[in-house]
Amino acid sequence: MAITIEQQVLEKFKDKTENVKSLPGRLFIDLPREYVKEATRIMFEELKARYTISVGTDARPLHGNFEVLHFFAFDKDNFRVALRFKVPPDDPKIDSITPIIPGANWAEREVRDFIGVEPVGHPDPRRLVLPDDWPEGVYPLRKEVPYNYQPPPTTGCEFKFKEPPPGATALPIGPFFPVLEEPIQFRLFIEGENVVGADHRGFYVHRGIEKLAESQLTYNQIPFIAERICGICGFTHSVCYCQTVEAAAGIEIPLPAKYIRTYCLEMERVHSHLLWLGLACHILGFDTLFMQFWRIREPIMWMAERVTGNRKNYGMNLVGGTRRNIPEEIREELLRVIDQTEAETLELCKTLLNDSAFIARTKEVGILTPEEVRLTGALGPTARASGVDIDVRRDHPYQAYPYLNFEVIVLDGCDVLSRALVRVYETIESLKMMRQILKELPEGPTMVKIEEELPPYREYMSATESPRGEDFHYIMLGENNRPYRWKVRAPSYMNIPSVFWMFKPGTTIADAPITIGSVDPCISCTERFEIIDRSTGESQFLSQKEMYEISRKGGRR
Repeated sequence: MAITIEQQVLEKFKDKTENVKSLPGRLFIDLPREYVKEATRIMFEELKARYTISVGTDARPLHGNFEVLHFFAFDKDNFRVALRFKVPPDDPKIDSITPIIPGANWAEREVRDFIGVEPVGHPDPRRLVLPDDWPEGVYPLRKEVPYNYQPPPTTGCEFKFKEPPPGATALPIGPFFPVLEEPIQFRLFIEGENVVGADHRGFYVHRGIEKLAESQLTYNQIPFIAERICGICGFTHSVCYCQTVEAAAGIEIPLPAKYIRTYCLEMERVHSHLLWLGLACHILGFDTLFMQFWRIREPIMWMAERVTGNRKNYGMNLVGGTRRNIPEEIREELLRVIDQTEAETLELCKTLLNDSAFIARTKEVGILTPEEVRLTGALGPTARASGVDIDVRRDHPYQAYPYLNFEVIVLDGCDVLSRALVRVYETIESLKMMRQILKELPEGPTMVKIEEELPPYREYMSATESPRGEDFHYIMLGENNRPYRWKVRAPSYMNIPSVFWMFKPGTTIADAPITIGSVDPCISCTERFEIIDRSTGESQFLSQKEMYEISRKGGRR
């Protein structure tokens, strides 16, 4: 009999295991904190697990310690593992795993910012989320800190950007820049027109949703907050949250609800991909195609309103199912919209992909190799365009995906063009799934009634495949029908750092906007750049028009 992944993992750690919690497709293992680097090496290098995220929890009220959990996935086996390390409050330190897994960089810094557990040996120990004026020694996800805590005036800890290499110039992009929707700052290091390195600062608009949920919201208030995590693909967060709570509490939702959730997820994927294709054209200067993609997207937004009552924040989910069904009298109309969208998308993409200027601006630009995908933890179209065959819908089936026929789109170009093509083909696959759901949608109730308080201190982890990649949620149920700990990791959390690996020799300033945009980052930027000549100290501001002109000159060349 073949040995299972669970057996392999337990065998590797049999001499170190302090506690094991085994759930269907899930494994939580408690290990001594001194073993964290070796355990990580075994998971990532020997067993070839995919790193997912790291989470910090203030578990002092439960057992007197902080917890650091490192999550891993075995995608081909539909199996997930959490390695848990308890950290005593009088010595809040744990060895960093970032030297082994570069993709853990942000997560470990966030644990330090929010919980106060220091990642010893981290190669970049700067603050990640907390602002410069946040006081030292105050960690917002510790239980004694109130959700409405107002920090006193303080100088805090000033964020320092990395210095450019000798002879290079720093070129900040952001925190306000027209290509992006929210504030973030990329600091490019350039020699002439060539990019030779980069740095980043983000989290300008962090909203503290996890703290709010853990201290103020009940389980069925959170789906509406979760849906507002992202302005484009928020429904996937709502689904991921609900299915994580449902699994932790042992709640089985009706099959019609699973189909309805899946329909809305794929509807969201279609409008997200069409939006991105339009923005990609806009970044490169093809504004006619930008308008055409958004024109095609508009009937999908109309469809969302017909199905859910809202164009964007659907408000369909509660723990236990969906609040409404898809009315039978509008299903034929929806099928006509799907047919129209499919035909128009194929025609427009054919025009786009026959455009030599578009191909020249995207082919062999922003290269991200399969090994770099693994090291950074890049997800979704970003990973699949580099030949990495991962998709939560198939690898960790959820909702109605086990009942649907669909193809996972994987290409091996590793560049911006391949990321565009993956989204084109995925749009068509999503429309096919929506058509299949409408034809096969089962009858029956869409909600199970939950009357009693959910059992506290059960925990679970699950994921959905958002338009940008794997959306991961971890939850520990708490008392008073609210979570003790809720952790959200959006795909952009892993995809944005992968951009730095794309700035390879030969990358130009004109390539930078579309390279950043190719991961479909869930952030925004603003109106202008500042160019700083470090040799003279002189600075120059470029307007939005001037920056676009630089980018579009690349297309004309």
